[in-house]
Amino acid sequence: MQYPVFLAGWAWALTLPHSLPKPGDLIEIFRFGYEHWAIYVGNGYVVHPAPTRGVSGFSSVVGNRAIVKKELLSMVAGRDKYRVNNKNDKKYNPLPPNKIVQQAEKMVGKEVPYSLTSDNCEHFVTKLRHGVSLSGQVGPQRGCVPIKLDFFSFIYFCKNR
Repeated sequence: MQYPVFLAGWAWALTLPHSLPKPGDLIEIFRFGYEHWAIYVGNGYVVHPAPTRGVSGFSSVVGNRAIVKKELLSMVAGRDKYRVNNKNDKKYNPLPPNKIVQQAEKMVGKEVPYSLTSDNCEHFVTKLRHGVSLSGQVGPQRGCVPIKLDFFSFIYFCKNR
Protein backbone atom coordinates (compact mmCIF):
# COMPACT_ATOMS: atom_id res chain seq x y z
CA MET A 1 0.00 0.00 0.00
CA GLN A 2 1.36 3.36 -0.95
CA TYR A 3 1.14 6.09 1.68
CA PRO A 4 0.20 9.66 0.88
CA VAL A 5 2.95 12.24 1.10
CA PHE A 6 2.24 15.80 2.16
CA LEU A 7 4.41 18.87 1.73
CA ALA A 8 4.14 21.86 4.07
CA GLY A 9 0.48 21.34 4.79
CA TRP A 10 -0.62 20.67 1.21
CA ALA A 11 -1.68 17.22 0.08
CA TRP A 12 -0.49 16.14 -3.32
CA ALA A 13 -3.29 15.57 -5.85
CA LEU A 14 -2.84 11.79 -5.65
CA THR A 15 -3.73 11.78 -1.95
CA LEU A 16 -7.12 10.22 -1.34
CA PRO A 17 -9.49 12.05 1.04
CA HIS A 18 -9.58 9.09 3.45
CA SER A 19 -5.81 9.40 3.83
CA LEU A 20 -5.85 12.95 5.20
CA PRO A 21 -4.98 13.22 8.90
CA LYS A 22 -7.71 12.53 11.39
CA PRO A 23 -7.57 13.40 15.10
CA GLY A 24 -5.38 10.87 16.88
CA ASP A 25 -3.33 9.95 13.78
CA LEU A 26 0.45 9.71 14.02
CA ILE A 27 2.30 12.04 11.66
CA GLU A 28 5.76 11.05 10.45
CA ILE A 29 7.81 14.04 9.24
CA PHE A 30 10.83 13.26 7.08
CA ARG A 31 13.79 15.35 8.21
CA PHE A 32 17.25 14.99 6.74
CA GLY A 33 18.61 11.75 8.22
CA TYR A 34 15.76 10.99 10.64
CA GLU A 35 12.01 11.18 11.17
CA HIS A 36 10.23 13.52 13.58
CA TRP A 37 6.85 12.38 14.93
CA ALA A 38 3.77 14.31 16.03
CA ILE A 39 0.15 13.49 16.81
CA TYR A 40 -2.64 15.15 14.85
CA VAL A 41 -5.24 16.80 17.09
CA GLY A 42 -7.46 18.42 14.45
CA ASN A 43 -7.93 21.74 12.65
CA GLY A 44 -4.42 21.54 11.17
CA TYR A 45 -2.67 21.22 14.55
CA VAL A 46 -0.28 18.64 15.96
CA VAL A 47 1.19 18.04 19.40
CA HIS A 48 4.86 17.07 19.62
CA PRO A 49 7.95 17.34 21.85
CA ALA A 50 10.28 20.21 20.90
CA PRO A 51 13.49 21.79 22.20
CA THR A 52 13.01 23.62 25.50
CA ARG A 53 14.84 26.80 24.45
CA GLY A 54 16.48 28.33 21.43
CA VAL A 55 16.52 27.37 17.81
CA SER A 56 19.13 24.63 18.02
CA GLY A 57 17.71 22.97 21.09
CA PHE A 58 21.21 22.72 22.61
CA SER A 59 19.83 23.20 26.12
CA SER A 60 17.49 20.23 25.57
CA VAL A 61 20.37 18.01 24.52
CA VAL A 62 22.38 18.90 27.60
CA GLY A 63 19.38 18.65 29.94
CA ASN A 64 17.68 15.76 28.15
CA ARG A 65 14.37 17.64 28.31
CA ALA A 66 11.76 18.72 25.77
CA ILE A 67 8.67 20.92 25.91
CA VAL A 68 5.41 19.64 24.48
CA LYS A 69 3.99 22.07 21.93
CA LYS A 70 0.79 22.41 19.95
CA GLU A 71 1.56 23.93 16.57
CA LEU A 72 0.24 23.98 13.04
CA LEU A 73 1.38 20.90 11.15
CA SER A 74 2.43 23.12 8.25
CA MET A 75 4.78 25.03 10.59
CA VAL A 76 6.23 21.92 12.22
CA ALA A 77 6.81 20.20 8.86
CA GLY A 78 8.01 23.33 7.07
CA ARG A 79 9.24 22.17 3.67
CA ASP A 80 9.71 18.58 4.78
CA LYS A 81 7.41 15.85 3.51
CA TYR A 82 5.16 14.05 5.94
CA ARG A 83 2.55 11.33 6.05
CA VAL A 84 -0.01 9.68 8.29
CA ASN A 85 1.69 6.59 9.70
CA ASN A 86 -0.30 4.49 12.14
CA LYS A 87 2.05 1.56 11.55
CA ASN A 88 1.49 -0.11 14.94
CA ASP A 89 -2.31 -0.30 14.76
CA LYS A 90 -2.35 -3.96 13.71
CA LYS A 91 -0.26 -5.00 16.69
CA TYR A 92 -1.62 -2.55 19.30
CA ASN A 93 -5.19 -1.29 19.38
CA PRO A 94 -5.32 2.50 19.25
CA LEU A 95 -7.17 4.30 22.00
CA PRO A 96 -10.33 6.19 20.98
CA PRO A 97 -9.43 9.37 19.03
CA ASN A 98 -11.10 11.69 21.56
CA LYS A 99 -9.03 10.14 24.38
CA ILE A 100 -5.81 10.44 22.34
CA VAL A 101 -6.49 14.12 21.60
CA GLN A 102 -7.51 14.83 25.20
CA GLN A 103 -4.31 13.25 26.56
CA ALA A 104 -2.18 15.09 23.97
CA GLU A 105 -3.81 18.44 24.82
CA LYS A 106 -3.13 17.84 28.55
CA MET A 107 0.59 17.48 27.77
CA VAL A 108 0.90 20.85 25.99
CA GLY A 109 3.25 23.18 27.82
CA LYS A 110 4.74 20.45 29.98
CA GLU A 111 8.44 19.68 30.10
CA VAL A 112 9.10 15.99 29.49
CA PRO A 113 12.19 13.75 29.50
CA TYR A 114 13.91 13.37 26.15
CA SER A 115 16.30 10.59 25.21
CA LEU A 116 17.13 9.52 21.70
CA THR A 117 16.94 5.86 22.63
CA SER A 118 14.12 5.67 25.19
CA ASP A 119 12.06 8.90 25.24
CA ASN A 120 12.13 10.34 21.73
CA CYS A 121 9.28 11.94 19.77
CA GLU A 122 8.12 8.59 18.35
CA HIS A 123 7.96 7.09 21.87
CA PHE A 124 5.91 10.13 22.93
CA VAL A 125 3.25 9.83 20.21
CA THR A 126 2.92 6.02 20.33
CA LYS A 127 2.36 6.23 24.09
CA LEU A 128 -0.50 8.66 23.44
CA ARG A 129 -2.04 6.56 20.63
CA HIS A 130 -1.53 3.04 21.98
CA GLY A 131 -0.64 3.41 25.65
CA VAL A 132 2.70 1.76 24.77
CA SER A 133 5.97 3.60 24.21
CA LEU A 134 7.49 2.40 20.91
CA SER A 135 10.10 3.55 18.41
CA GLY A 136 11.15 1.80 15.23
CA GLN A 137 13.94 4.34 14.69
CA VAL A 138 16.15 3.14 17.52
CA GLY A 139 16.96 -0.03 19.35
CA PRO A 140 18.76 -3.29 18.85
CA GLN A 141 15.98 -4.62 16.58
CA ARG A 142 17.38 -2.48 13.75
CA GLY A 143 21.02 -3.23 14.51
CA CYS A 144 21.79 0.49 14.61
CA VAL A 145 23.61 2.72 17.06
CA PRO A 146 22.40 6.34 17.05
CA ILE A 147 24.88 9.18 17.54
CA LYS A 148 23.19 12.40 18.67
CA LEU A 149 24.36 15.58 16.93
CA ASP A 150 21.83 17.99 18.46
CA PHE A 151 18.24 17.81 19.77
CA PHE A 152 16.58 16.59 16.58
CA SER A 153 19.66 15.57 14.60
CA PHE A 154 21.50 12.31 14.79
CA ILE A 155 23.10 9.73 12.55
CA TYR A 156 22.94 5.96 12.69
CA PHE A 157 25.77 3.50 12.35
CA CYS A 158 24.18 0.22 11.28
CA LYS A 159 25.39 -3.31 10.67
CA ASN A 160 25.16 -4.60 7.13
CA ARG A 161 22.14 -6.85 6.67
